[in-house]
Amino acid sequence: MDITYVCGHRNPDTDSIVSAMAYANLCNALGDNGYTPVRLGHLNDESDFLLKKFGFSAPLRISTVRTQVRDIDFDRPPLLGEHVPVSHAWEIFENSSGFHAAPIVREDGTLFGLITAGSIAENDMHSIQHPVVENVPVFNLLAALEGRIINSEDDLFDEISGEVILALPTPGEPLRGMKPGSIVICGEQPDVVEKALSNRASCVILCQSDLSDRYRGISSPSCLIAAPCDAYRAARMLYQSIPISRIAETNDLVAFHLDDYLDDVRDAVLQSRYRSYPVLDENDRVVGSLSRFHLLRPKRKRVVLVDHNEVGQSVPGLDQAELVGIIDHHRLADVQTGYPVYMRNEPVGSTTTIVATMYQEHGLMPGEQLAGLMAAAIVSDTVLFKSPTSTARDRRIAERLARIAGIDLDALGKEMFSVTQGRDKPAEQLLKTDFKEFHLADHRLGISQITTVDSAAMLERKAEFLSVMEQIKRNKEYDMILLMITDVLKEGTELLYLGDEEALRQAFAVNDLKNNQIFLPGVVSRKKQIVPALAILWG
Repeated sequence: MDITYVCGHRNPDTDSIVSAMAYANLCNALGDNGYTPVRLGHLNDESDFLLKKFGFSAPLRISTVRTQVRDIDFDRPPLLGEHVPVSHAWEIFENSSGFHAAPIVREDGTLFGLITAGSIAENDMHSIQHPVVENVPVFNLLAALEGRIINSEDDLFDEISGEVILALPTPGEPLRGMKPGSIVICGEQPDVVEKALSNRASCVILCQSDLSDRYRGISSPSCLIAAPCDAYRAARMLYQSIPISRIAETNDLVAFHLDDYLDDVRDAVLQSRYRSYPVLDENDRVVGSLSRFHLLRPKRKRVVLVDHNEVGQSVPGLDQAELVGIIDHHRLADVQTGYPVYMRNEPVGSTTTIVATMYQEHGLMPGEQLAGLMAAAIVSDTVLFKSPTSTARDRRIAERLARIAGIDLDALGKEMFSVTQGRDKPAEQLLKTDFKEFHLADHRLGISQITTVDSAAMLERKAEFLSVMEQIKRNKEYDMILLMITDVLKEGTELLYLGDEEALRQAFAVNDLKNNQIFLPGVVSRKKQIVPALAILWG
């Protein structure tokens, strides 16, 4: 099932969090499964309070939607243990079309090496020039030959080593020049067997021979194996009975993790020579492999934006994602797509109002707890319906949700705005909780907003706020930085500022600017009152 992330803006406020949760719930309830609400930053005090009040957990936090290895349909080849014989690996390649390499894993599932069809062929060719095997496990040898040991049960053999001799019928004395410890492969040749035993061969392989009955049960330092295959096949399978760990590529391996970003993977692949690359999970266990083919048309993350449509406020990596929808109540900004997407932008005071309308249009009523949370989000973004962005529809929808949840909106508003006092929190944290960056003509500015029911208490920390604002202005190279301390009870904003004082005087038609502070009666909205006023001034 494909996941679609429903994502609000950076430094999320309550409307951003709740609209993402509500829209994801709506889509899933209608059968479009896989919608997951996410957030891009810490919860502010208000959002944290409301989620706990109505019994919800915070959405998953993400930092980017750049395409990762986990997003692509990488291969899932068989994972081979380091002790299995080469013959088994070759059988895997023959029966699995498209696989030319297979990861070799340790018993705990971590990567040991990589086996390829080429390395098996190379080992086979090497055996022609150097017909010697070392320390071949007897279990591997019997499996490769489909054979059985015919020695006495008291004779124990664990490994076989030696020079391999294929004893073809020849005139004269058999096995001339044979060294002790050799491996002899023969057929119905009793003289060869006797010579091999007398010369203390490490192993004698009897191929398609009735001699196995003659030597069955004898005790000998030589391992006697009866095999149903012919001598030539036995010789070839002998070299393929070694563990794959012996011929595996283990040095300078290039592997990737599920969380690695695909553009970083491309760079690494271009600098390497391999055709296949193991894929590891967070515990370094192998879960698959990828090749250059998988990088050609990667599968992108699906994203729905809520409560914003501006790249600067959106999730990093949006250019690598598949944008499938935008639901917002802000001005149209700079998000661009190369294809049509679902777009719903309405002039209301809260994105949650739009989402609640969509519930109504589909004949779906949210549950009691979700309805309460959605009503709270509308109250938050409209500042208890005092914001100039607030509409009659916001109030009507919020009251309907409040009736479902059985709550009082005025009491809820005072309770939630009291939570944002944050007397014990650092000034920098309070300033960055609801902070947005704007680009107006050739001006860059940052605007933070703190909504409270006691602006006087917040202004006691004016010096701290201005100090932090100065640092941010210098680091971000802003032309202006503003802090709106919006008082719900006063229905106005104490504005702290750093920047062009004359611009503020003209934008808001005020003269009593002093000590980097001014009171703006009736001003409670950043997007409807502060930004438009400056936009008109700066063109």
